[in-house]
Amino acid sequence: MTKAEMETKLANKTREKEIPEYKIKLVQELANMIKKSKTVLIASTRGLPSSQFHEIKKNLRGKADIKVAKKSAVIRAIEATKNPALNDLKDQITADVALFFSNLDAFELSGLLSESQSATKARAGDIAPEDIRVEPGPTDLVPGPAISELSGVGLKVSVEGGKLAIKLPHTIVKQGEIIKENVASVMTKLGITPMKVGFEPVAAYDSNSKKIYVGIKIDKKSALEELRVSISKALGFAVNIVYPSKESLSFILAKAAREEKAIENILNKSQSAPQSAESNS
Repeated sequence: MTKAEMETKLANKTREKEIPEYKIKLVQELANMIKKSKTVLIASTRGLPSSQFHEIKKNLRGKADIKVAKKSAVIRAIEATKNPALNDLKDQITADVALFFSNLDAFELSGLLSESQSATKARAGDIAPEDIRVEPGPTDLVPGPAISELSGVGLKVSVEGGKLAIKLPHTIVKQGEIIKENVASVMTKLGITPMKVGFEPVAAYDSNSKKIYVGIKIDKKSALEELRVSISKALGFAVNIVYPSKESLSFILAKAAREEKAIENILNKSQSAPQSAESNS
């Protein structure tokens, strides 16, 4: 028997195996929930403690139903809906995911999941979510090995009242960098918890618009900060492009008056220059 024939025989045997009834029911249940829900959101459960899983599930009661299933079952459920708009959603499914079924807007649901995340300590190999800066001040660490540990990540320390104190501010890891073991150890000792643990939104399907949104993680804090910055720049931008509005009109007129005055001064100087030359001659 050739290798190809053996592979075909094995494949046929695999197909002949009966699919357990509970798996069939699960796929049907997921397919029905997908069809009935306004929003189907996929979130990663990687590193999520069981206790937090159940706490979040409790807090979302009445807002979203959560189902955890194997990748193969989720893909079969999507295929069972016979909805071509869902095909691209299959590419976002990994081994550790949960499905959220809700009538909330996809971005609103994603925001709730982001808010439910809690701070946790960093481990070696984690990616820094932001610049991690240690500010000056006292610590609870006693002199000894901790001096070399803190110095090893660039911190300037001294002994005050029998405890170590940090003398100067210092960024021990920058956003996007891999956190090294010694840096993670120092952050743990200083009580710094830069990482977030919880459901991590990956993608969502909106049945009303029949659209799939990827990279749907919502950071309300950063979004609000960006909005504040944009608002602070908006008035100046409107004045520069001479866009009249209730807020910008007075500034536009004031700017026009200043420019008129400047042009007038230039003209006066140019007109007085020949007269000065005549008087000198």
